[in-house]
Amino acid sequence: MDSLFPDLEDSQTPSPALSNAPLAERMRPRAFDDVLGQEHLLGEGAPLRVFAEHGVFPSMILWGAPGTGKTTLALIIAKRANADFIRLSAVEAGVKEVREIIAGAEKRQKRGKNTLLFIDEIHRFNKNQQDALLHAVEQGIITLIGATTENPSFEVNSALLSRSRVYTLRPLEEKHTAILTKRALERLSEDAGRTVLEKESANLASMLFRLTSGDARGVLNALESAVNLVATQESASANEPLFVSQESIEAALQQKTPRYDKKGEGHYDTISAFIKSLRGSDPDAALFWLAVMLEAGEDARFIARRMLIFASEDVGNASPEALSLALAVFQAVDVIGMPECRINLAQGVTFLASCPKSNASYLAIERALADVRSGADTTVPLHLRNAPTKFMKQEGYGSAYKYPHDFDGHFVEETYFPDRERCYYEPTAMGKEQDVRRHLAELRPERYHS
Repeated sequence: MDSLFPDLEDSQTPSPALSNAPLAERMRPRAFDDVLGQEHLLGEGAPLRVFAEHGVFPSMILWGAPGTGKTTLALIIAKRANADFIRLSAVEAGVKEVREIIAGAEKRQKRGKNTLLFIDEIHRFNKNQQDALLHAVEQGIITLIGATTENPSFEVNSALLSRSRVYTLRPLEEKHTAILTKRALERLSEDAGRTVLEKESANLASMLFRLTSGDARGVLNALESAVNLVATQESASANEPLFVSQESIEAALQQKTPRYDKKGEGHYDTISAFIKSLRGSDPDAALFWLAVMLEAGEDARFIARRMLIFASEDVGNASPEALSLALAVFQAVDVIGMPECRINLAQGVTFLASCPKSNASYLAIERALADVRSGADTTVPLHLRNAPTKFMKQEGYGSAYKYPHDFDGHFVEETYFPDRERCYYEPTAMGKEQDVRRHLAELRPERYHS
């Protein structure tokens, strides 16, 4: 076992190397049974538990938010598989380092020793770096465990994915945070030689769950920081307990809102919740997710751009003015900036969420594109062609074209498709689009129905 991780030795005696380590490192689980929140992977009959019972593990990608236990699981797996553990950071390593590790693994394999290569942030490896691993993984020279906070289907190449299992790690639930908080207070009491208690009615677990979004490392760091702060403020004797409160945690962290990774999965999840709330005509929920993004420092222009798309994709002709308003909001955001443009965003959000919805325009262009991509005839009929020269006119370009404005009602029966007629746009009965539907049904009853 790699000596950099003495906390995984069989002895329960704290290692001197960890005496000054952060609480999260001192409390790193040494066995599957100590890991919280991953029952779907570690419970009875779950995949990692089954592999552990046989002592053989496949290569795998562990996908999860920070603090869900990716490194911890890799360390425990290496111990259960009796493999040499090598850790590599995708930020710092290149193809050369990968090849050197593989060469070393081949030598160990000849001596009957397995190698587990743990690559942190594997999504940062480029294609060449990932390709350098393929042969070694395929031949079983190394067991690869890649850790990523990004969706591996986007960030890990398909060849490497096909040779690995992908397991998703879940953030802690509030019940797990409560267990972890209890364990941490006991460990802090042990290490400090002084009882550390939760202040009566503080409900620290609930607060820490809200602050850390299920990040185990975040929970432990927050508690340790709060205890250190309280210890420096308290003048009481060492025999008296230290009390941790919500106020002390807030003071230590200088943070009262959930964390939000503007480049990670949380970014995409939150904007998804925002758009779905708009689509679901819930202005209050949409405002909530808007507030989450703004408070976390999300680019207001990014939000406004998504609202512009939404105005056509999900509102469309049910409320045609939605696009104009969304564009005005985008321009206001660009000119004014934060914090004042939050008001413009709020106006746009409440309008878009409250107005009638139609995705008919979005579905129409998707149907048209599908036809074109499937090989539909795209030859422009002669009567629809432009005829800027005499020769083109002689060839029949533009001939027999009927100019609609020359006819009653500014409409005339005409064929505008190259072959058969098609119907892509199907107006709904929502908002102003019902008027569009009625008008088209009057003009083309064979295609549209009122």
